[in-house]
Amino acid sequence: MNEKKWQTKNKLASTVEPTEADGNNSNSTSENEKPSLEVVLDQFKDCEDFIEKKYCDDKVEVLYLSSIVDGTKLEKDILDPISLLQKEAVSAWLKKKDISEASTIKEIKDEILNGSAAIFFEGKAYFYKVFGAEQRGVEKSDTETVIVGAHDAFVEDINTNLSLIRRRVKSSNLKVIKLRVGEITKTTVYLLYIDGIANMEMVEEMKKRIVAVEIDSVFDTNMLSQIIDETPDTLFPQYYNTELPDVIRSKLVAGKMAVLLDGSPVVISAPTSFFEFIQSPDDYNQRWWIGSSMRLLRAIAILITVLFTAVYVAVITFHYEVLPEDLLMTLAESRARVPFPPLIEALLMEVTIELLREAGARLPTKVGQTIGIVGGIVIGTAAVEAGFTSNVLIIAVASSAIASFVLPSYNMSNAIRIVRFVIIILAGFLGVFGIVLGLAWFIIHVTCLTSLKTPYLIPVSPFYLRDWKDIFIRAPYRLLKDRPVHTKTKNVVHNKMKQ
Repeated sequence: MNEKKWQTKNKLASTVEPTEADGNNSNSTSENEKPSLEVVLDQFKDCEDFIEKKYCDDKVEVLYLSSIVDGTKLEKDILDPISLLQKEAVSAWLKKKDISEASTIKEIKDEILNGSAAIFFEGKAYFYKVFGAEQRGVEKSDTETVIVGAHDAFVEDINTNLSLIRRRVKSSNLKVIKLRVGEITKTTVYLLYIDGIANMEMVEEMKKRIVAVEIDSVFDTNMLSQIIDETPDTLFPQYYNTELPDVIRSKLVAGKMAVLLDGSPVVISAPTSFFEFIQSPDDYNQRWWIGSSMRLLRAIAILITVLFTAVYVAVITFHYEVLPEDLLMTLAESRARVPFPPLIEALLMEVTIELLREAGARLPTKVGQTIGIVGGIVIGTAAVEAGFTSNVLIIAVASSAIASFVLPSYNMSNAIRIVRFVIIILAGFLGVFGIVLGLAWFIIHVTCLTSLKTPYLIPVSPFYLRDWKDIFIRAPYRLLKDRPVHTKTKNVVHNKMKQ
């Protein structure tokens, strides 16, 4: 396995020297110099939302971006008070505790871009935070359904997301490291961990990877996770992503880290393992018998998704002698009018199902549901009647598709569906041997993967019996005493309940 070589840059992406894309047309001006009104005005020229206002006989200038400030707060706290001041009183007013002095051109420019009002007076620059851009309120997640438990989800504002986590983890040990990614966008990233629980070597490794990102912009946390992956060409996600604050709370308490990115409603956690993607918050909010049953059902769903159609193709093509005579006659009758070999027949129906799924996901909710149900029934019935496919294959393909939707993780569900196509093709050419070959490749591949340098299949490979109480089943809480092995935490015990 080829592993990325992560090297720490000499400086964060946020300290990259200005370029023309940043709006700086003067290569001779260093952003570390003292604030200059002329330089700031030059860098924000041709910005329609950049506002400059002058007070006290043009001795005081206020600069801000109207598109990202709270107009009411700006008027009340800055503009109205300044308009009533005499020049002699400005210095005393600027000593208010909420008004800070900027020391460099870069600092004052960044503050304006982050929603502050800049105040220039007597060669010095000050700033006051008046950020107030429109943002989406906290709502229910459309992609992760929770039946029993909290329904609030992350939004696109990073500070709102941080507050959702702070409300659930009311501890001063919850640490937040602020980073930036994107040499043009300079997007804010928060790296969260609980001091005394998280492994600090892993925290430093994650920080090093984020700092090492050299790209103009990062749009989403899922994009960031692909950039810092150890094996970027694999199908399988190496970081757990979620929109649910409750899930991130449980990850942090377990000794893991969380990464928040401004503008993204998705938060990722690390390290992770393959088995976390078949777990759901509902498993922990219901009785342990029910949670364990649902988890086992998802494990069975993965096998159905990967194998059901492939077994049909292998048996009909190479191994029909293993079928009972009555079933063999039924299959022969259903395929009597089908002009295609089983492999082509199966691939046609699988691709059709994927088209219906994608169309249902992209269309408006009510229309998408109609397309999924009516389209599936109409196309399936018409295909059988026209002799393009057998009714037995329709059952196999539909069962595989339904089973793929059982997985709580959208990213893992997509990966499993692609694995299904690979194994179907191998089954069409090599029969059962092809299925075994495909499964062997699947197992070997995921065994070789790592997440933040921890094995992807832990605690199955390497084997840690202690953690099996929370993998295929969810044991009673009185037995779940230790944090996961792969977090490498020194604070192992988190549950001191007596049995």
